[in-house]
Amino acid sequence: MNCCGLLTAQKEPVPLKSVEVKLEVRANVATVVSTLNYENKEDKPLEAVFVFPLPGDAAVCHFSAKIGQTEIVAEVKEKQKAREEYDDTLSSGQQVFLLEESDQSPDIFSLSVGSLRPGESASIRLEYVTELAVQADEGLRFCLPAVLNPRYQPWGSKDVCIQVTSVPASLVPYSLSFSARVSSPRPVSKVECNCPLDALQYLNTEQTQATVKLAAGHKFDRNVELLIYYKDAHQPTAVVEAGQASAKPGTLMGDPVVMLSLYPEFPQAVMSSVALCGEFVFLLGRSGSMDARMNNSESHQTRIGSARDTLLLLLKSLPMGCYFNIYSFGSCHEHIFPKSVEYSQKTLEEPLKKIEEMDADLGGTEILMPLKHIYSQPCIPSQPRQLIVFTDGEVGNTKEVINLVKKNSGSHRCFSFGIGEGASSALINGLAKEGGGHAQFKTGTDRMQPKVMQSPRFALHPAVVDISVKWDLQKGVSVTALSPPITALFQGQRSLVYAQLTGKNNSPQAGCSESDLLSGDGGERIAQRRGGWRSEEEGGGAQCPIRSEQCLHCLHCCQQRQR
Repeated sequence: MNCCGLLTAQKEPVPLKSVEVKLEVRANVATVVSTLNYENKEDKPLEAVFVFPLPGDAAVCHFSAKIGQTEIVAEVKEKQKAREEYDDTLSSGQQVFLLEESDQSPDIFSLSVGSLRPGESASIRLEYVTELAVQADEGLRFCLPAVLNPRYQPWGSKDVCIQVTSVPASLVPYSLSFSARVSSPRPVSKVECNCPLDALQYLNTEQTQATVKLAAGHKFDRNVELLIYYKDAHQPTAVVEAGQASAKPGTLMGDPVVMLSLYPEFPQAVMSSVALCGEFVFLLGRSGSMDARMNNSESHQTRIGSARDTLLLLLKSLPMGCYFNIYSFGSCHEHIFPKSVEYSQKTLEEPLKKIEEMDADLGGTEILMPLKHIYSQPCIPSQPRQLIVFTDGEVGNTKEVINLVKKNSGSHRCFSFGIGEGASSALINGLAKEGGGHAQFKTGTDRMQPKVMQSPRFALHPAVVDISVKWDLQKGVSVTALSPPITALFQGQRSLVYAQLTGKNNSPQAGCSESDLLSGDGGERIAQRRGGWRSEEEGGGAQCPIRSEQCLHCLHCCQQRQR
């Protein structure tokens, strides 16, 4: 396992001086501001590259670099043109910075910081926005990765920008400063972390706003995983964000944007009346990287050991009468049965023995070929196919894999387990998102059973289809959907809907309820807003319901990433 870090052109590590991360969570969306400071202690100019992971669906909304009194703010340009300008500027001896996303893995960004003179310090500021995934226990998960596992490149791949190794964080003499502010229409019940935290501080009596900090002195030698819990998690909510005052009204950035969150919990009487069935296809990664230890600690079991335990637990929980098969993959792939068989005590005996013998001994991480083989198999009538993938996510052709799942999304659902720290969030979340399933991440400190049992529970539950959203708005206000229509809703699975609000509304006064602006088909109240929606004559457009300070336009960035 290798960690993210600053490297010279010769791949020699450049220790960071400090890292500061500020997290702002508004309902289901997080804005992350990272500041990285480092210094060239060599006696010659240095061209350096910083490789770091971001969530696969993150939208980078700001990047700047400061050397001495000079500050450079990034501009978005076509990739090849940006590279050419970077090379030209660098050859002239000027400072230049280049931030680019990997062609194959959208969760890997490479920052070329150019020429850094001897003794000179540089400060890098990166801001991005991302949606937070819901976990098995209804918590929202934010992960700040300390590690970036080396990605396996399939044979014939030309993408080399992610072929970077670096230095373990335990050898880097810096600590992490991390703080989080959480705001939501619903009260914040608690915040948990795998690292020591200071006490949670509430900012208002309703407990809808809170702050928390990482305890001082934390060495950034492992992922920082934060779990945020809201009261009444299954209640629908809507959050409105104001448009930018400098942007033209009627444009995306100039108009308010609303985020509607649906996280259903169906009555037990309805769920228990549905017959349980399905074809369960398990796909287990057995590449050499799966032999690494969980949580990068010798006291923890290996990734393949954790994956085996997870697979065994899932197998033993399947309902009688369903169908199943087990595939494993590395540089090649294997399967236990030529085709899926009916689940029974007899058919379970051989798989249980073979799973115990499975090891991380199949070479690389060629996940594309076994997926193609699985999709080539005919589906079983009246047995909806459910694909469950276990992998450490160390692949270099992430986009190609996700596109294959998307292409076959009409014939199955895909659930994914990211095994160990550093698993590619782009791959794990992408598989589940495009396959209409659910993603889970397992690290060495997790309680296994609650997370593991969530996926088969989702897989066995029926879907609610033929969904429509009715926008009951005040006169003079219209809505334009920005996200794809929801085709299905599942028990315990959150869906987000983004929309642009256009026009003026002069009637509501400050302090009005969100239900005056938005309501569901049954007239149910969707959310409450702390401030009113005021017209321009009353002092400006729609006010952000989350905080009184200037908005950072996190919702606008999130929906732009989806388009």
